[in-house]
Formats: sequence, C-alpha cells, structure tokens
Amino acid sequence: MRNSSSAPVRVVIVGAAGRMGQALVRCAGHMTGVQLAAAVDRPDCPAIGRDAGVVAGIGETSIAITADLQGAAAAGDVIIDFTAHTAVPDSSRIAAALKKGLVAGTTGLTGIEKAALVRAAQDIPVVWAPNMSVGMNLLFAMVERAAGVLGLDYDVEIVEVHHKHKKDAPSGSALRLGEKIAKGRGQDFQKVAVYGREGITGERPVGQIGIHAVRAGDVVGDHAVSFAIDGERIELGHRASSRDCFAMGALRAAIWLNGRKPGLYDMQDVLGL
Repeated sequence: MRNSSSAPVRVVIVGAAGRMGQALVRCAGHMTGVQLAAAVDRPDCPAIGRDAGVVAGIGETSIAITADLQGAAAAGDVIIDFTAHTAVPDSSRIAAALKKGLVAGTTGLTGIEKAALVRAAQDIPVVWAPNMSVGMNLLFAMVERAAGVLGLDYDVEIVEVHHKHKKDAPSGSALRLGEKIAKGRGQDFQKVAVYGREGITGERPVGQIGIHAVRAGDVVGDHAVSFAIDGERIELGHRASSRDCFAMGALRAAIWLNGRKPGLYDMQDVLGL
C-alpha cells in the first residue's frame, strides 16, 4: 500500500558533498513532499561531520554528513544515489537489505554494476535513469515519436556538451536519446550508432545515428538532436543551466517511488510517458 501523501518522504542523499548532492540538499529544503533524513559521503570526504545544509549553502539543517550509509539509510524511506558508478553495488545491496526504495542517477555503469541494480529491483522499487530532469525525459519521448514519423529518410545526429570534469562519454542521456530514436525507427541501436568521425569516412550510411561528445568549461548539460533531409532540418534539444533540474526530478522520483512494488523503473514511468 502506498504511504499517505500527507507524510513527507524521508530521503537519504548519498554523495551529499558533491555537486549533485548539494543540489539535492538545497532542493529538498524547499520541495513539498520530501524531507532530508540523512546525508552520506565517502569516508575520506573532507565534509564528513559537517552540516549538510551548510555544505550546500542553505544554512544549518542539523543533519551531519556521515560515512555510514547503512546506519543513515535506516532513518529514511528512499535512498538517492548520484555518486561514482563504483559505489552503486553497495548502495543497491544496502537498500535491498533494509527494504528502502532507491533512486539511482549515476551514469557510466558497467555490466556488473547494472546487474546490481537489477538484482536489487527484485526486492525493492528502483528508479534508474541517465537523466532525472523532467524536461529531458520529455525530450526522450519526443525524439522517439519524431523518429517513428520521419523514418529512415532523415539523417540523425546527436551532440552533447558537458563540463570538463565529466568522466564518461558520451553521456548516458545521449545514449538514451539514441536508443529512443532507434526504437522509434525499429532499429538495433548498437548496430547503427557511430561515435564521432575522423578521416575518410565515406558517404553517410542510411539509418546511421551519429553521437558526438564535447567537454568544456562548466557546462551543466546540453543535448541537441537533428533530423535532417535534403531541404529540411528539424532540431530538438534541452539545455540545463543548473543541476537543480536534475535534483528536482530525482526528488519527484523519490516521492513517486515510495511505497511502490519491487521493480526496475525509470523517469518515463515516474512521469507517465
């Protein structure tokens, strides 16, 4: 049975001292329906012991950042993890053991790390998405529909831009865009995707999906999709100017997830898309 909507969902933020973690702490402080229950980071993080709100720039919350995820998780309803991909198996295992819902926004997962989420979803509800932004998830639905209508006659190129500190490329969101486009056109994404081009590449094959990654400055995240044919070009895109859009989406996912049956969900499920 779902919990009463009158009771705020208590969230445990993993990676609370990081850029996304701070955004989650800030947004949880003013978003209706959620309450910050605990904040966690790695043992060698300089912010351990400090107030999570002070670290996030919103003032004291009386919640200190701890390295004890298992102990912190007991205080919450849903764990939100935006840490390094290597931490996902531990978060998944602890969430499943404590029967806590899990929202995972980490990208660049290995096969073993993805398997950990799938395994946890047998026991608990899990939302895993490469991008938690509501607007970006609307774009996922839009490109799938556009690809189905336009078909293979239109060339498709995806360009994503992120800050210089991002470790994986292309972004998980760019890959999801490619997957949605391939689905809309009835293609196998792995067989038609090409990642950048160099040298004498020859004429562009029909049905190819090009994906290009740019890393520069402090760009939060830009994604652009072009559908082009002789005489016409259609462009769909999304630009994030603040990490708050991802944080708000993740918190919205936590509210939706709390009390759900075990299973692996994504933001399309959260938004009814």
